[in-house]
Amino acid sequence: MIQRRHLLATPACLLLPTIAAHAAPDMDPDLRRRCVRGIAGGLHYLRGQQAPDGSVLKSVGITALSLRAFLESPEKYTEADGPFITRQVEFLLANVRPDGSISTTLQSTAYNTAVAMVALAATKNPKYDPVIAGARKFLLAHQADEGEGYKPDHPFYGGIGYGGGERPDMSNVYMVLESLKATSTDPKDPVWQKALVFVNRSQNRSESNDQKWAANDGGFAYRPGSNPTEYENGTASYGGMTAAGLLSLLFAGADKKDPRVQAAYKWMTANYTLEFNPGTTKKHGLFYFYNAFAKVMSAYGEDTFVDGNGQRHNWRNELGQKLLSLQAPDGSWANRDSNAWWEDRPQLVTAWSVIALEHVIK
Repeated sequence: MIQRRHLLATPACLLLPTIAAHAAPDMDPDLRRRCVRGIAGGLHYLRGQQAPDGSVLKSVGITALSLRAFLESPEKYTEADGPFITRQVEFLLANVRPDGSISTTLQSTAYNTAVAMVALAATKNPKYDPVIAGARKFLLAHQADEGEGYKPDHPFYGGIGYGGGERPDMSNVYMVLESLKATSTDPKDPVWQKALVFVNRSQNRSESNDQKWAANDGGFAYRPGSNPTEYENGTASYGGMTAAGLLSLLFAGADKKDPRVQAAYKWMTANYTLEFNPGTTKKHGLFYFYNAFAKVMSAYGEDTFVDGNGQRHNWRNELGQKLLSLQAPDGSWANRDSNAWWEDRPQLVTAWSVIALEHVIK
């Protein structure tokens, strides 16, 4: 079972909103070639981690991330490439439940279902549309709204948690919105505006957050009024959730002119670092941050930015170099400084890192 809080899934490249026309990435050509080789090494490792039934660690979430990494790689693998793809798909389908969820456990059902939806959508195989439709219905039914007994003035209104009654959080909201975007959910569906209520209440921006705790730096907390205790930073903004919050805004239709987007992007660039999860002095959730950061910067469409110290950065070059420096000889990645949220598990972190590199070179 995947641990609580940060386990991300990572959105399909094809799902990310395009908010700016983007030419060929401004990236060092030799580094790009090395990133492609790094991706191949990571995929080789993941292939070796598959069980006979196609699963990775018997987990729907990690198997879905692995499958997505293959499908979105420079090789553009498909089901026609053989059992190392089809068995992963079959494992996901084998764990579809009568209520539409996709999970091996009654815990983390929303998280598992969301990342499985993204992976199945990435196959571009229409025969999975009924499964995706059932999964979408399951997720919509678990949004904290009137149907769940929440009134619009409740701090958690519009949010979604891991499943099974947990408190909603920005990480799961971002993953669910990603899955809805990936599967072409009607932009007029009420789910988007309800989710934005929760997103607004998780941002440290008092102009759009009606909660008394909100500060004004533009970044995001884990949920309205609290962060994971591991960070020991109260309701302060931090990198992983600010990337998740900014992605959520983009998935829900906000653009670069939106002041919430501008505030979050300003926080991300002003507090930029790849040594820690920005906004903390911790390495907890560091690879979650790398993954979400790569996706949101790719979506935002700017290859370079100036940080809070006036230094210009090319995020593609710097993140690509950082990830390659952390790759093990067997092609895997793992967080060697923190075991929080399963980041010491190379199967999970390798899938995240491969997907991050796929966005770096995109």
